[in-house]
Amino acid sequence: MAVDKEMDRLDREILRLLAADATLSLADIAARVGLTPTPCWKRIRRMEQAGIILRRVAELDQAKVGLPVSVFVAVETTDHSSTWLKSFAELVANTPEIVDAWRMSGDVDYLLHVVVADIAAYDKFYRRLIAAVPLRNVSSRFSMERMKSAALPI
Repeated sequence: MAVDKEMDRLDREILRLLAADATLSLADIAARVGLTPTPCWKRIRRMEQAGIILRRVAELDQAKVGLPVSVFVAVETTDHSSTWLKSFAELVANTPEIVDAWRMSGDVDYLLHVVVADIAAYDKFYRRLIAAVPLRNVSSRFSMERMKSAALPI
């Protein structure tokens, strides 16, 4: 489903509602967009099948669940082979402290968002990271304050 060609105003409104609060009932969503539940459900299901809606999750307070430290880890490598990439991708997928990961353009190859309980926990993560795959450089930036967390601007 191409975003601009096949999504109409109702689809976008449904997405805005779900992105803001995934706990809304089907009846609530349908009422807010002016549909009955069945056609609303069909639209949601179609967007799930098309991969527009990837999953529905609850946003948690990091500090209240014991993971108050966010670290943004810039990773540089000299090895861009498919073998290295497969190993790195597996490491990222299997490391629970990494909550987001991006392949980047520019002077940094990858950017990781890591959440941990404290500096000692980050040190353990860091040691596992550098032991797992060959890396040229790893630099860490510790978040002082999260200033914004928002749904996509649909």
